[in-house]
Amino acid sequence: MLFCMRPKLVSEALYDYIVENSSPIDGAQRNLIERTVDVGERSRMQIGTAQGTLFTLLTRLMSARKVLEIGTFTGYSALALAKGLPDDGRLLTCDVNEEWAAIAQEAWKEAGVADLIDVRIGPALDTLRALPPAPEWDLAFIDADKDNYIAYYEEIVPRIRPGGAVLTDNVLWFSTVVDDPEGEGAPMRRFNAHVAADPRVDVVILPIGDGVSLVRKKP
Repeated sequence: MLFCMRPKLVSEALYDYIVENSSPIDGAQRNLIERTVDVGERSRMQIGTAQGTLFTLLTRLMSARKVLEIGTFTGYSALALAKGLPDDGRLLTCDVNEEWAAIAQEAWKEAGVADLIDVRIGPALDTLRALPPAPEWDLAFIDADKDNYIAYYEEIVPRIRPGGAVLTDNVLWFSTVVDDPEGEGAPMRRFNAHVAADPRVDVVILPIGDGVSLVRKKP
Protein backbone atom coordinates (compact mmCIF):
# COMPACT_ATOMS: atom_id res chain seq x y z
CA MET A 1 0.00 0.00 0.00
CA LEU A 2 1.25 3.49 -0.84
CA PHE A 3 2.21 5.84 1.97
CA CYS A 4 -0.75 8.20 2.00
CA MET A 5 -3.73 8.78 4.21
CA ARG A 6 -6.18 5.87 4.06
CA PRO A 7 -9.72 6.85 4.99
CA LYS A 8 -11.10 5.26 8.13
CA LEU A 9 -14.44 4.89 6.39
CA VAL A 10 -13.31 1.67 4.69
CA SER A 11 -11.00 -1.18 5.61
CA GLU A 12 -7.43 -1.28 4.38
CA ALA A 13 -8.25 -4.23 2.11
CA LEU A 14 -11.23 -2.43 0.59
CA TYR A 15 -9.25 0.75 0.10
CA ASP A 16 -6.48 -1.17 -1.66
CA TYR A 17 -9.15 -2.71 -3.91
CA ILE A 18 -10.51 0.75 -4.74
CA VAL A 19 -7.04 2.00 -5.66
CA GLU A 20 -6.23 -1.11 -7.72
CA ASN A 21 -9.40 -0.68 -9.75
CA SER A 22 -9.01 3.04 -10.37
CA SER A 23 -6.77 4.72 -12.93
CA PRO A 24 -3.14 4.35 -11.79
CA ILE A 25 -1.03 7.24 -10.59
CA ASP A 26 2.08 8.20 -12.52
CA GLY A 27 5.73 8.16 -11.48
CA ALA A 28 5.80 11.79 -10.39
CA GLN A 29 2.83 11.25 -8.10
CA ARG A 30 4.37 8.10 -6.63
CA ASN A 31 7.65 9.90 -6.01
CA LEU A 32 5.85 12.77 -4.29
CA ILE A 33 3.99 10.39 -2.00
CA GLU A 34 7.29 8.79 -0.99
CA ARG A 35 8.98 12.19 -0.57
CA THR A 36 6.16 13.42 1.67
CA VAL A 37 6.84 10.60 4.13
CA ASP A 38 9.98 12.56 5.11
CA VAL A 39 7.77 15.35 6.44
CA GLY A 40 6.93 13.08 9.37
CA GLU A 41 3.59 12.77 11.16
CA ARG A 42 2.10 15.56 9.07
CA SER A 43 2.44 13.41 5.97
CA ARG A 44 -1.10 12.26 6.78
CA MET A 45 -2.26 15.66 5.53
CA GLN A 46 -1.68 14.47 1.98
CA ILE A 47 -4.83 13.42 0.17
CA GLY A 48 -5.19 9.79 -0.88
CA THR A 49 -4.57 8.51 -4.38
CA ALA A 50 -8.23 7.77 -5.11
CA GLN A 51 -9.12 11.30 -4.06
CA GLY A 52 -6.45 12.72 -6.35
CA THR A 53 -7.74 10.65 -9.26
CA LEU A 54 -11.24 11.98 -8.60
CA PHE A 55 -9.93 15.56 -8.69
CA THR A 56 -8.18 14.99 -12.02
CA LEU A 57 -11.30 13.46 -13.53
CA LEU A 58 -13.57 16.20 -12.20
CA THR A 59 -11.28 18.92 -13.55
CA ARG A 60 -11.43 17.27 -16.97
CA LEU A 61 -15.17 16.65 -16.84
CA MET A 62 -15.78 20.32 -16.05
CA SER A 63 -13.33 21.47 -18.73
CA ALA A 64 -11.95 23.68 -15.96
CA ARG A 65 -9.37 26.26 -16.99
CA LYS A 66 -8.96 28.28 -13.78
CA VAL A 67 -8.60 26.55 -10.42
CA LEU A 68 -8.04 27.88 -6.90
CA GLU A 69 -6.52 25.85 -4.07
CA ILE A 70 -6.29 26.76 -0.40
CA GLY A 71 -3.63 24.64 1.27
CA THR A 72 -0.78 23.41 -0.92
CA PHE A 73 1.11 21.20 1.55
CA THR A 74 3.63 19.19 -0.54
CA GLY A 75 1.61 19.61 -3.70
CA TYR A 76 -0.15 16.32 -4.38
CA SER A 77 -3.64 17.78 -4.69
CA ALA A 78 -2.37 20.63 -6.88
CA LEU A 79 -0.61 18.07 -9.06
CA ALA A 80 -3.80 16.04 -9.40
CA LEU A 81 -5.84 19.12 -10.32
CA ALA A 82 -3.20 20.39 -12.75
CA LYS A 83 -3.16 17.03 -14.56
CA GLY A 84 -6.77 17.75 -15.53
CA LEU A 85 -6.10 21.24 -16.91
CA PRO A 86 -5.59 22.13 -20.58
CA ASP A 87 -2.22 23.48 -21.70
CA ASP A 88 -3.40 27.06 -21.19
CA GLY A 89 -4.98 26.37 -17.80
CA ARG A 90 -4.02 28.02 -14.53
CA LEU A 91 -3.98 26.83 -10.93
CA LEU A 92 -3.42 29.31 -8.10
CA THR A 93 -2.49 27.60 -4.83
CA CYS A 94 -1.92 29.20 -1.43
CA ASP A 95 0.11 28.13 1.60
CA VAL A 96 2.19 29.62 4.40
CA ASN A 97 4.99 27.05 4.47
CA GLU A 98 7.88 27.70 2.08
CA GLU A 99 9.57 24.37 2.85
CA TRP A 100 6.52 22.37 1.80
CA ALA A 101 6.02 24.57 -1.25
CA ALA A 102 9.58 23.84 -2.36
CA ILE A 103 8.85 20.10 -2.27
CA ALA A 104 5.68 20.76 -4.26
CA GLN A 105 7.46 22.77 -6.93
CA GLU A 106 10.01 20.01 -7.50
CA ALA A 107 7.18 17.50 -7.96
CA TRP A 108 5.27 19.75 -10.36
CA LYS A 109 8.41 20.21 -12.44
CA GLU A 110 8.93 16.46 -12.59
CA ALA A 111 5.31 15.99 -13.66
CA GLY A 112 5.56 18.65 -16.36
CA VAL A 113 2.83 20.88 -14.90
CA ALA A 114 4.92 23.53 -13.13
CA ASP A 115 4.10 26.15 -15.79
CA LEU A 116 0.39 25.77 -14.98
CA ILE A 117 0.74 26.43 -11.24
CA ASP A 118 1.25 29.69 -9.37
CA VAL A 119 2.01 29.23 -5.67
CA ARG A 120 1.46 32.16 -3.29
CA ILE A 121 3.13 32.10 0.11
CA GLY A 122 1.21 34.03 2.75
CA PRO A 123 -2.17 34.04 4.50
CA ALA A 124 -4.72 32.62 2.05
CA LEU A 125 -7.42 35.08 3.03
CA ASP A 126 -5.15 37.95 2.00
CA THR A 127 -4.48 36.27 -1.34
CA LEU A 128 -8.18 35.63 -1.94
CA ARG A 129 -9.22 39.17 -1.01
CA ALA A 130 -6.67 40.58 -3.44
CA LEU A 131 -8.25 38.70 -6.35
CA PRO A 132 -10.78 40.43 -8.60
CA PRO A 133 -14.34 39.85 -7.32
CA ALA A 134 -15.61 38.66 -10.71
CA PRO A 135 -16.91 35.05 -10.92
CA GLU A 136 -14.16 33.85 -13.24
CA TRP A 137 -12.89 30.68 -11.54
CA ASP A 138 -14.16 27.24 -12.52
CA LEU A 139 -13.14 25.11 -9.56
CA ALA A 140 -11.69 25.50 -6.06
CA PHE A 141 -10.32 23.14 -3.43
CA ILE A 142 -10.15 23.99 0.28
CA ASP A 143 -7.80 21.96 2.49
CA ALA A 144 -6.29 24.20 5.14
CA ASP A 145 -6.89 25.33 8.75
CA LYS A 146 -10.39 24.21 9.66
CA ASP A 147 -11.35 27.24 11.77
CA ASN A 148 -11.14 29.43 8.65
CA TYR A 149 -13.11 27.17 6.30
CA ILE A 150 -16.21 29.37 6.36
CA ALA A 151 -14.12 32.48 5.70
CA TYR A 152 -12.36 30.80 2.77
CA TYR A 153 -15.66 29.56 1.41
CA GLU A 154 -17.27 32.99 1.58
CA GLU A 155 -14.37 34.57 -0.31
CA ILE A 156 -14.37 31.82 -2.94
CA VAL A 157 -18.05 31.31 -3.80
CA PRO A 158 -18.59 34.80 -5.30
CA ARG A 159 -15.50 34.24 -7.46
CA ILE A 160 -16.72 30.88 -8.83
CA ARG A 161 -18.60 31.00 -12.11
CA PRO A 162 -22.21 29.77 -12.18
CA GLY A 163 -22.06 26.01 -12.64
CA GLY A 164 -18.58 25.91 -11.15
CA ALA A 165 -17.64 23.87 -8.10
CA VAL A 166 -15.90 23.97 -4.74
CA LEU A 167 -14.31 20.86 -3.24
CA THR A 168 -13.61 20.78 0.49
CA ASP A 169 -11.51 18.20 2.30
CA ASN A 170 -11.81 16.68 5.79
CA VAL A 171 -15.49 17.51 6.20
CA LEU A 172 -15.99 14.39 8.36
CA TRP A 173 -12.82 15.09 10.39
CA PHE A 174 -12.11 11.48 11.34
CA SER A 175 -15.78 10.96 12.23
CA THR A 176 -15.63 13.55 15.02
CA VAL A 177 -18.50 15.48 13.38
CA VAL A 178 -20.74 12.80 14.90
CA ASP A 179 -18.50 11.24 17.58
CA ASP A 180 -17.41 14.54 19.19
CA PRO A 181 -19.75 17.20 17.78
CA GLU A 182 -19.20 19.74 20.55
CA GLY A 183 -15.43 19.28 20.65
CA GLU A 184 -12.99 18.37 17.92
CA GLY A 185 -15.71 17.99 15.32
CA ALA A 186 -17.32 21.38 16.02
CA PRO A 187 -15.50 23.46 13.34
CA MET A 188 -16.40 21.07 10.55
CA ARG A 189 -19.99 20.71 11.78
CA ARG A 190 -20.32 24.50 11.62
CA PHE A 191 -18.86 24.57 8.14
CA ASN A 192 -21.02 21.72 6.83
CA ALA A 193 -24.18 23.32 8.24
CA HIS A 194 -23.19 26.67 6.74
CA VAL A 195 -22.81 25.18 3.26
CA ALA A 196 -25.96 23.06 3.51
CA ALA A 197 -27.96 26.21 4.32
CA ASP A 198 -26.43 28.28 1.51
CA PRO A 199 -29.13 28.97 -1.15
CA ARG A 200 -26.46 29.77 -3.75
CA VAL A 201 -25.27 26.16 -4.03
CA ASP A 202 -26.07 22.47 -4.16
CA VAL A 203 -23.88 20.19 -2.06
CA VAL A 204 -23.21 16.54 -1.35
CA ILE A 205 -20.69 15.01 1.05
CA LEU A 206 -18.75 12.15 -0.52
CA PRO A 207 -17.40 9.39 1.77
CA ILE A 208 -13.95 9.45 0.19
CA GLY A 209 -10.77 10.19 2.08
CA ASP A 210 -11.75 11.98 5.28
CA GLY A 211 -14.93 13.21 3.62
CA VAL A 212 -15.07 15.57 0.64
CA SER A 213 -17.89 17.99 0.01
CA LEU A 214 -18.72 18.67 -3.62
CA VAL A 215 -20.42 22.04 -3.93
CA ARG A 216 -21.93 23.30 -7.21
CA LYS A 217 -22.72 26.98 -7.59
CA LYS A 218 -26.19 27.40 -9.02
CA PRO A 219 -26.63 29.27 -12.33
